[in-house]
Amino acid sequence: MTAQPALHHVVFAVAAERSAGMVALFTDLGFTFNAAELTDLGVAVHLDWDRGIELISPLPGSTASVAASVNDFLDRHGDGVYTVVIRVPDAAAAEVVSQRYGSETRFRQGFSGEGSYLDEIDLSVLGLPLTYLSTNV
Repeated sequence: MTAQPALHHVVFAVAAERSAGMVALFTDLGFTFNAAELTDLGVAVHLDWDRGIELISPLPGSTASVAASVNDFLDRHGDGVYTVVIRVPDAAAAEVVSQRYGSETRFRQGFSGEGSYLDEIDLSVLGLPLTYLSTNV
């Protein structure tokens, strides 16, 4: 884990109908994606953590909260930067700092077990979409 905060990756929201083309574009540019369908969150994800990019698209018909948030973003802005992920030593402590600046938390998830952990807090602060990530994965 990093001792200091650092830029981890950028998340682009992409409409489902344009996802395959966007994946092809970034693949042709040299990115290598791991794909996952997170049905509990209602999104399809293409992630290249080594190169710092993630593409997310809402699953058609999903009513999950993350899918709803991504759909709202796409309706208001079209495809674009959904959030910037910052790796921090302690996501909860970073959230407390952001609360002093009037942040609104949109989503949080976490898991731990078998020696691994991940804490992720997605929020908006001072108009910026940020996600704090603490993990050893």
